[in-house]
Amino acid sequence: MDLHRVLGFLDRAQRRNLKTVLVTVCAVEGSSMRNPGTIMGVAADGRFEGSLSGGCIENAVVAEALDTLKVGEPRVVRFGADSPYLDIRLPCGGGLDLHFCPLEAGDEVAGKCLATITERTPFSIRVGPEGADHISQWRPPNFDAERGTGEFGHWPAPQLHIIGHGAGVEALARLAHTLDCETRVLTPDERIAGALEARGEKPVILKRRTQTDLLKSDPWSAFVFLFHDHDWEIELMKRALDLPHFYVGAMGGRKAHAVRTQALLARDVSEAQLATIRAPIGVFHSSRDPETLALSTLAEVIRAYQESDFGAALA
Repeated sequence: MDLHRVLGFLDRAQRRNLKTVLVTVCAVEGSSMRNPGTIMGVAADGRFEGSLSGGCIENAVVAEALDTLKVGEPRVVRFGADSPYLDIRLPCGGGLDLHFCPLEAGDEVAGKCLATITERTPFSIRVGPEGADHISQWRPPNFDAERGTGEFGHWPAPQLHIIGHGAGVEALARLAHTLDCETRVLTPDERIAGALEARGEKPVILKRRTQTDLLKSDPWSAFVFLFHDHDWEIELMKRALDLPHFYVGAMGGRKAHAVRTQALLARDVSEAQLATIRAPIGVFHSSRDPETLALSTLAEVIRAYQESDFGAALA
């Protein structure tokens, strides 16, 4: 979830005319903290953003990146198992192949990636002996060790559409921001809307239960319904189920969900759609306080995002 943060770091450094290095995990052997395609950014002044392990090799990666800047050519370096650096070992016993790509001040690859992230469209980063490039479509991860080339696709980050009233709405919005998740809050609760506005957010006030036109989404969207008054949900949830999404969840116990199900059936929602609703919401149930409910819900949303086959969804 730190892709946006790393690219922002690289872009800001380049705008200050600092040379930078884009470090990409190209291949993983054995157990590893991060997957192929994970990136880290290093600036010529030694500052960096992102992580490629649990803290085991970051200092060595920064040193290698600064040496890459001196030479001025991309390189692939092995860390961990079978690495030439005998004194650097990963506790998990695995190995990482990292691509180091020096970026001259003014290089546009980070800026192009950031623009695509803002547009919420898939993209890929290609790395190789010639440098790094932005590709305006998703490509499955692949790495050619002999040529030192790789392509790594990135999906848009999850966007949470938090719809409801009560303290759980504010708690979930606050927690989601810690993971750099985009949020969009729709609520009839003007007090909560005011609190969110004070934090710089732009909540949407729901005046009627039938304002389904306010719901917008893409395949990387999660709809989270946090209503104590479940009559508010039906039309909004029916619309959410018809829109692109990877997750729909609703607060309330099994009895409340049974009533919800009957109301949605009466509005011609299919059995297949009903089966996709996560209710009771969250990875652990009977969460009474708002913060615990938010944690439980966000954990379930992120797990659903990581398990989703977006390639199949877009085919």
